[in-house]
Amino acid sequence: MKYVDVEQVQKKMGSRLFANNLANVVFLLATLFGLVVLLTLIYRVYSDSIGWIDFQFITNKLSTDAERAGIMGAIMGTLWLMVVVAPVTMFLGVGTAIYLEEYAKNGKLKSIIQTNISNLAGVPSVVFGILGLTVFVRSFGLGNIVLAGGLTMSLLVLPIVVVASQEAIRAVPQYLREASYGMGATKWQTIKNIVLPAAIPGVLTGLILSLSRAIGETAPLVVIGIPALLIPLPDGIFDKFTILPMQIYYWTVDSALVAEYANLAAATIVILLIVLFLMNSIAIIIRNKFQNRF
Repeated sequence: MKYVDVEQVQKKMGSRLFANNLANVVFLLATLFGLVVLLTLIYRVYSDSIGWIDFQFITNKLSTDAERAGIMGAIMGTLWLMVVVAPVTMFLGVGTAIYLEEYAKNGKLKSIIQTNISNLAGVPSVVFGILGLTVFVRSFGLGNIVLAGGLTMSLLVLPIVVVASQEAIRAVPQYLREASYGMGATKWQTIKNIVLPAAIPGVLTGLILSLSRAIGETAPLVVIGIPALLIPLPDGIFDKFTILPMQIYYWTVDSALVAEYANLAAATIVILLIVLFLMNSIAIIIRNKFQNRF
């Protein structure tokens, strides 16, 4: 029978404590570095935007004159893009999660689908732009309209909704399903009346987070040819459009020619950050409100 060698343990304790303290210092420095970079970026953007954010900036259309330029067109384009992305992502994402968690049997098919979903989450966003350009813009002949951009962005954020919905459905206690079956309910009735209501907080959280990512993406829309020039305000999903990140991108590029465009880009970044902050705050509120429901 072996006993603990106290002397040997005491000899190793010093090195273990040193390694633990060193790891704590390294992780703390890494965290502080990230915070410093973030705060520096926020300060730089905020300082460049001072004096440029007002009601006229939000309500005016795009203009080559920096003093008259506004982002109303980009705001309307962003809203119309979400009108397409939200329902498409919700129905496809939640439907896929329900199939995988409630209907699909463990086997090769489920494994293949799950693996592909995981792989899609790691695909660069520009690849989705190439896919959207090939399928929606050219093959379907949609052109660079809201519908084509929305479908492309839906493919980009779909894995987020699928994974979040799967986790939410998986977290519903099994006894709720068994109680429903015991009352004579069918499988679909159980899913519709028991599982989905219990999983709604997690599903909505994943949906809102996916929309937050869709609002902040630029690369796929650049690939499919979304303009950021003087265009009419979009009135529907079949109109040409631009969005806030696209406007930021083009103003940043053109700031080498017109210095004031850098201030316009900074002001637009502030507006975009406020929108993203509000959306993520809503997701947190929903999660905290309903997490103790079951």
